[in-house]
Amino acid sequence: MKKRFFFNAIVLLSTLLPISFGCTGDTRDDSVQTRIVVFAAASLTEAMDELISNFESDHPGVHIVLNLASSHQLAQQLVHGAPADVFASANQQQMDVVQNDGRIDFEDQIIFAQNRLAVIYSRDSKLSITELDDLAKPDLKFIIAAPDVPVGRYSLEFLDRAARDATLGPSYRDAVLQNIVSYEVNVKFVLTKVALGEADAGIVYITDVYGERGANVGVIDIPDHLNPIAEYPIAILNDRTQNQLAQSFIKFVTSQEGREVLSSYGFTIQNNAE
Repeated sequence: MKKRFFFNAIVLLSTLLPISFGCTGDTRDDSVQTRIVVFAAASLTEAMDELISNFESDHPGVHIVLNLASSHQLAQQLVHGAPADVFASANQQQMDVVQNDGRIDFEDQIIFAQNRLAVIYSRDSKLSITELDDLAKPDLKFIIAAPDVPVGRYSLEFLDRAARDATLGPSYRDAVLQNIVSYEVNVKFVLTKVALGEADAGIVYITDVYGERGANVGVIDIPDHLNPIAEYPIAILNDRTQNQLAQSFIKFVTSQEGREVLSSYGFTIQNNAE
């Protein structure tokens, strides 16, 4: 009887265990399949929130985990092994960092949006700031993002262009650089500090002050010949866990609906975005 019971128990276990393991595996896989991790530049915050909300509405059960930071910070996280399915950068340089690490392929990258710079100033500033020349005023507190952050790099490029401009010149660039009191970790910090009056002026993307988002600051336009165009690439990670969903999300971002969302936040769209 004992031998028979032992044999029957083995048969029972051999029948149940595959089902049990199969159910456990299916449950885990289903959970994973409904989750995408997206790394996106801080300047995409509002647009990406809406894009994700719309995508999730169109894909019931899908949840997107969004990691927002400067593109430089995101690239460093990725090269140190942070798991992600999609990376949207505010410049090509940080995308190249991840590509050189082997986690992204060149052929998977798409330029999906463009942006441009704008000077902002605090409405509470005691200084009169109405034009670019005013950034060189003595005692003006000026802030930009750190040079390794895309918007910081673009800001310095603007000053380099200004140094070559007949109406501004090298002395203008040097005076503005001397007025810098801090380098911020991302563009949102620049906007926040100027809006709070902690600095007189700064440089952000035009999308950061598009519509009502610029209500607490004044805006000075930077002419086209001085304004570097920021290009935003997006790509899937080679070690993505969700290939189909990651591909579908990028396809959505570059679709007509995605372009309309991006445009509504002040981004310009390249004609070759697919």
